[in-house]
Amino acid sequence: MPDFLSRREWLLGAAGIAAARPKGVLVDSHVHLFDPQRVPYHPAATYRPPAAPLEAYVQFVREAGIDHTIIVHPEPYQDDHRYLEYCFEHEPSRGFFKGTCLFDPIAPDTPARMQALVKKLPDRIVALRIHENLAAGKPPTASGAIRDRDVRHPAMKETWRAAHSLGLAIQMHFIPRFAPQIGELAAQFRDMPVILDHLARAGQGTPAESEQVLKLAQYPRVYMKYSAVNYSSKQPYPYPDAKPLVRKAFDAFGAERMIWGGLGMNIAAFEKASALLDRMFDYASESDRAKIRGLNAMKLFGFR
Repeated sequence: MPDFLSRREWLLGAAGIAAARPKGVLVDSHVHLFDPQRVPYHPAATYRPPAAPLEAYVQFVREAGIDHTIIVHPEPYQDDHRYLEYCFEHEPSRGFFKGTCLFDPIAPDTPARMQALVKKLPDRIVALRIHENLAAGKPPTASGAIRDRDVRHPAMKETWRAAHSLGLAIQMHFIPRFAPQIGELAAQFRDMPVILDHLARAGQGTPAESEQVLKLAQYPRVYMKYSAVNYSSKQPYPYPDAKPLVRKAFDAFGAERMIWGGLGMNIAAFEKASALLDRMFDYASESDRAKIRGLNAMKLFGFR
């Protein structure tokens, strides 16, 4: 091995993909993994996707040179975290994965269940994910599939409080109209990280609602996740109409509070995602893009 090449650079070069991998640390802060043959989907699953098993993903991350990944526990498994545990037990290298959990945020037993999971999986669970994608005019849910609960329900605040006490973040998957309600809670837990998934689906709100999302940047521990750009675009890849939305998020949150998710499940998708990041952030310095690609996530999620 030549002296001037790192081991990873040499391996990537040997695989013929060195040019596809950006320099620096790469952390995928948003991947869903599924294997219904190993762990069946929950009866209340909101969708039933084709399998995206751990074994194929492990092969991909080794080829791509990804350093760490956050497994975002998906809705098809609801509050059954067995497949997440399986992924931790069979990760590509020690400490490679961390993950989110999913519990009903207004259920009275959720604080205790979160505590039990964190105790069972120490230094693995980094956030509770909460879904708020209900269209205006529809009442929040109170039972059934874990999504669209009332953000202003008293138990919601207690769940946030429990997550804070456990050292977890809150990861919000929401449409822009919920930004003011999220802000009310973020103001009460100013030192707890709050992660806004998928650019807060900025393209699925009115301009006024999207401005409310940007106002969440006033809270010092709120982070914007650059992922699923297609949700905010009405055009095909490379989603040119979403670029102004990405720029507004960058200007509001800064390079230090943006993380990257959705790097792909194969090399072709990884190359597209990497090229898209450089296109969307072509105004940012390379050092700022390096923060978004992985340095911020390393710090936020406590990877060593």
